[in-house]
Amino acid sequence: MFDKIIQIWKIKDLRNNILFVMAMLVIFRLAAHIPIPGVNIVALKEVFADNQILGLMNIFSGGGMQNFSIVMMGVAPYITSSIIFQLLGMIVPALEEMQKEQSGQQRINKWTRWLSVPLAVMQSYGMIAILRRSSYSILGDVSTFDLSAMIITITAGTIFLMWIGELITEKKVGNGISLLIFAGIVSSLPQIIQQAIVTFDPSRLFILIGFVVIALITVIGVVVINEGQRKIPVQYARQVRGNRSYGGTSTHLPLRVNMAGVIPIIFAISVVIFPTMIAQFFIHARTAWVANFAEWTIELFNNQLFYAVLYFILVFAFTYFYTEVIFHPSQIAENLQKQGGFIPGIRPGRHTSEYLANTTHRIIFVGALFLGIIAILPLIMRYFTGMQSLAIGGTSLLIVVAVVIETVKQIEAQMTMREYEGN
Repeated sequence: MFDKIIQIWKIKDLRNNILFVMAMLVIFRLAAHIPIPGVNIVALKEVFADNQILGLMNIFSGGGMQNFSIVMMGVAPYITSSIIFQLLGMIVPALEEMQKEQSGQQRINKWTRWLSVPLAVMQSYGMIAILRRSSYSILGDVSTFDLSAMIITITAGTIFLMWIGELITEKKVGNGISLLIFAGIVSSLPQIIQQAIVTFDPSRLFILIGFVVIALITVIGVVVINEGQRKIPVQYARQVRGNRSYGGTSTHLPLRVNMAGVIPIIFAISVVIFPTMIAQFFIHARTAWVANFAEWTIELFNNQLFYAVLYFILVFAFTYFYTEVIFHPSQIAENLQKQGGFIPGIRPGRHTSEYLANTTHRIIFVGALFLGIIAILPLIMRYFTGMQSLAIGGTSLLIVVAVVIETVKQIEAQMTMREYEGN
């Protein structure tokens, strides 16, 4: 490992790229600690500590939401916008064709940025409205001017992070958006460790050891699932053109166990948050049954058992759904047939498509089950130990490990490319 680090450090442009990315992450963390005036930060942290849903939102904001900082929405509006265009690609044929071309992808990326702005405005207003109706006295009397200034500031912070994320991505040492979320998660580790030391109770030593063991098992599981794949053998027919023969080679088609990544968890979080957010607007309605229904909705989603079951089902279902969005067996079967490839024992065309679809569904079952368990892992640990502050964030571990693996692969690819160029 140290040899690799030394080798990376000796490559000047790669070293400069890594230092630039680290500088951008430091700027992001500084911005995450600049709070918007007029907010009771202590009361705000209590709200996030007591609310599992807001805690998940804080993860994807990079930790800025807990401080009500100028970047409190993080890159969540941009992620939402990206998901919208991915789903529209399934419905609108013109967008699907654009996604296959580089120029079309650039146009979609531009539209994604534009859509992020109104989404940031709506999400920031919704979050401010929720905090204003909270019983913790987080926000005092907010005038129309103050509200407008907050929304503009938060929206500008989101655009600023989008820009930083794209600058990081251009350096090709990791995905910028993923690294921003990664930095927010990792930055909370020192505080968690400090809190564990301060509140250490010798009678719970075995529970703490159990947390460490489960964390290690979770990390190993994330690596295995993320890197796990089913290799489908593919044979290419030999073709003779003139005096030369082509093809006749054997290769494989890798089908990943977790094709969807953390997208199903993001989908599930959005669905779980939506009813509670809407109910907050009607909890003080003049119509009695509307206010009672809104209050009942909030109490229902605050029920840990209902929340855990619904969250698990949504993550499981969205894993299958998103895999159907990004994986197209019919296109793969068609491309194999055009290139003279076939799966041994399977007829080309429709039979190959059905075989790939059935195989994928069986593989994805393991990935969906794993993601569902990872999502509700903090609730499981809290139920058996009663320790809320030390509950292992399975989603956080999944993001951290996935980002580290992706970043390491990109750095290794750049090192390999430079070795070829040197030769």
